[in-house]
Amino acid sequence: MTAIQPVQTPRRVGVVEDHAVAVAGLRHILSTVPEVEFVASAASVSELLAITSRLDLVVLDLRLPDGSSPNSNVQQLRLAGIEALVFTSGDEPYLVRAAARAGVLGVVRKSERDDVVAAAVRDAAFGKVVATMDWAAAIDGDEDFDQVNLSPRQRDVLSLYASGEPAARVARLTGLTEDTVNAYLGRIRQKYAEAGRPARTKTELYKRALEDGWLPIPRRRRK
Repeated sequence: MTAIQPVQTPRRVGVVEDHAVAVAGLRHILSTVPEVEFVASAASVSELLAITSRLDLVVLDLRLPDGSSPNSNVQQLRLAGIEALVFTSGDEPYLVRAAARAGVLGVVRKSERDDVVAAAVRDAAFGKVVATMDWAAAIDGDEDFDQVNLSPRQRDVLSLYASGEPAARVARLTGLTEDTVNAYLGRIRQKYAEAGRPARTKTELYKRALEDGWLPIPRRRRK
């Protein structure tokens, strides 16, 4: 008898955006993505959290009528256990840099094709980094972004581990013991923490590797 596969619960997505047309557009786009559920929208983070905090992701506009900063909005969401994906026109790079520094999962332009936006929201809702050229450019253009110096061996370990390899396989590929690999990862995390760029999870390590150029920005597939 064939085992019945459990139905995956859609990830819950909220939108912080004060333009009704943009909200309607996102609602339409996300209606085509069965893995996510459009739950609520509001013109500010505080208003959205007053409606519900049971969200996996918030799609966040950067310039809002309440005058809030990207950093404060991302931190407010983080305290509620919610990740953020920036949805922007891209005409104010300093706001994108502020959001990137605050720790968003990525940046997607409002001018992108519907399928690109849908894929970005779906990936971010599942905790994946949405690595785009806009996101990379925001990091590159931030003079206050503290670089972390890693040894060549540490960079090898980070690149392999952050790209998805388990510690045991990293050990085999590098000729190290698994204990040594874990020690390297611990030291790498410590260095990023000391620079004010936490890397507690594998996803955060992946983000740091992208930000510092140890991994290439993935190319988006074109249909």
